[in-house]
Amino acid sequence: QVQLQESGPGLLKPSQTLSLTCTVSGDAITSGLYYWNWIRQVPGEALEWVGSIFTSGRTIYSPSLQSRITISRDTSKNQFTLQLTSVTPEDSARYYCARTRAVPVINRNSNDYWGQGTQVTVSS
Repeated sequence: QVQLQESGPGLLKPSQTLSLTCTVSGDAITSGLYYWNWIRQVPGEALEWVGSIFTSGRTIYSPSLQSRITISRDTSKNQFTLQLTSVTPEDSARYYCARTRAVPVINRNSNDYWGQGTQVTVSS
């Protein structure tokens, strides 16, 4: 069973850098043909795909966020991370990591694996 667990600070001030880590168990982030994603959602709104790192290490970012995003991985720890710079209150959302077969991620499919998500609030 593949399991993903997000971790990181829940509260940031505007202009700070958000750093989240997804720890994966039950699968290696370097095996198979999968995208390891970051997705966020504000209550009552649609999922917003943030970006992904493929099993090869290639990264793909949302065009609307790519100037502020870096996704990287630590294969020795089977983790991948999201860094989002210059956060604003509009970046407040629940952030999820997920394994999928395709991108962008716009909904949940039964063959995908998702973490439970972590709430991030940006406030002064």
